[in-house]
Amino acid sequence: MATEKPEPVKVLYCGVCGLPAEYCEFGPDFDKCKPWLRDHAPDLYPDLFAGGEKDVEKTAEQLQGVGISSGGGAASSGGEASASKQEEVKRLPGGKIKKKEKPEVVIEKIVRNKRKCVTVVKGLELFGVKLSDASKKLGKKFATGASVVKGPTEKEQIDVQGDISYDIVEFITDTWPDVPESAIFFIEDGKKVPAA
Repeated sequence: MATEKPEPVKVLYCGVCGLPAEYCEFGPDFDKCKPWLRDHAPDLYPDLFAGGEKDVEKTAEQLQGVGISSGGGAASSGGEASASKQEEVKRLPGGKIKKKEKPEVVIEKIVRNKRKCVTVVKGLELFGVKLSDASKKLGKKFATGASVVKGPTEKEQIDVQGDISYDIVEFITDTWPDVPESAIFFIEDGKKVPAA
């Protein structure tokens, strides 16, 4: 009574992204994988390749009906206003729309260990300020440690030891005249408050 050993499962890996073919849609660039999948694994995504060019033509007609053009053809009723809004809007993966960031400096005081605090300065780079130079100037002015670190959103920010929020707005506007006082905000109790 010998039991048979199970055969190992043979997995088809995508030649473009290297993921198993059934996971390509979750990979970094599914559009580049589609031609390879059409040739090597058409049974995995039958709804994707079933209609072929007819579906493409239907989609193009639907888009034209909605009023989205590829740039040259029909003029939209909005004119220049819609063109400027399209420049501000940025598409993210999944079709989500991200608006262009307004240049602003955000100052936040983070309390740690009950008495110690850190002042975080975000957004100086949007005004053309080099963060390493800014951290050195802040450290010298307020006689504290200051460093450039990556924040939770993967953007660089300046961490300054101590509570320097009382004098930092005046220092920023004096040192870098390109940064207007109207563009500086404090975060207090989770709300963004203008510094002016």
